[in-house]
Amino acid sequence: MSAEIRWLSGLDAVGAPAWDALHDGRNPFLAHAFLAGLERHGCIRGDWGWTPHHLTLWRDGVLVAAAPGYLKDNSHGEFVFDHAWAHAYARQGLDYFPKWLCAIPYSPVSGPRLLATDAGDRAILLDAIVDACANDGLSSAHVNFHAAAETASFDSDWLPRLDVQYHWRNDAGWDDFGAFLAAFDHKHRKNIRQERARVARSGIGFRVVHGDEADDDDLAAMHGFYLQTFAEYGNHPALTLPFLRHLAATLPRRLVLILAEHEGRRVAGALCLRGGDTLYGRYWGSRLQSPGLHFETCYYQGIEYCLRKGLTRFEPGAQGEHKLARGFLPTLTRSHHWIADPRFREPLREWCRQEGEAVRGYAGTLAGRTPFRRTGA
Repeated sequence: MSAEIRWLSGLDAVGAPAWDALHDGRNPFLAHAFLAGLERHGCIRGDWGWTPHHLTLWRDGVLVAAAPGYLKDNSHGEFVFDHAWAHAYARQGLDYFPKWLCAIPYSPVSGPRLLATDAGDRAILLDAIVDACANDGLSSAHVNFHAAAETASFDSDWLPRLDVQYHWRNDAGWDDFGAFLAAFDHKHRKNIRQERARVARSGIGFRVVHGDEADDDDLAAMHGFYLQTFAEYGNHPALTLPFLRHLAATLPRRLVLILAEHEGRRVAGALCLRGGDTLYGRYWGSRLQSPGLHFETCYYQGIEYCLRKGLTRFEPGAQGEHKLARGFLPTLTRSHHWIADPRFREPLREWCRQEGEAVRGYAGTLAGRTPFRRTGA
């Protein structure tokens, strides 16, 4: 069978059934509806540094493998930081941008990136990425937050990087929040109970709705909370209200809104996506300053949702050591990077090696500081 590489300037060039046949559907960020929706509804724009440039492999007219990708003119919205690399290029009078990025825009969520059913097709995708860098004069290619199982696909020319996130895992088989809390040591258990009690005394209640249960006022309120958070931190919001409406319509049971209400008004909210066994917390915002509201909305309500629905993991986003005290344990995330210029590639190889050692040491230190009772204590 003849094989053909095609680079696509938009995901609408591929039908949703063909794209979604390349993954198992357990990670909502890989869904055609999610990725194409970003493009259709003004979240992905070239003047923001994101130009869709998806890699696809076809055999006899049938899509058999792919990698979601973007030409990047900056490093915004990636969460694997390479600003020092760009500065090093600039000091030598060289251009680091454009580069090619395989990732889910604005989403530091791990999952498959080389969507192929066998190692041979994954190798073809990686070869095509390297060829494109050479042919198009790109400085580099980056595959961010790929699944751990994909690590073996990268040869030694690809530089590995590690980072740490904090994930909740129900490895113990807890049935409810009380059982989860019973696994904590006294100090941390008391702190969580006090945080939750403060929110309850304030008269704030919670309503959790899926996309097909949310009305337009719910979606508009959640988008407003999102905009407010970005404004408070001086960042540029990318997601549009039409995109949230699109998610509610196309991924109705994947979209999960946790809405805090006080005296009949929506005062805060968290936007999550639900996968096969995982809840992914993405955005939050609040119009009310109330002690403990952030932790309740973003963490404890999400854990309770997982326990009710039988989900075994909760990934509430990047960074934040404060999550450790609330039962989210350190978890390594992975990316790989191909640098075209060997004058940069070899020094960066040592840089990545040292960074990896530091990250592993940091994760090991954190693992010894969990809030859970020691066995037999």
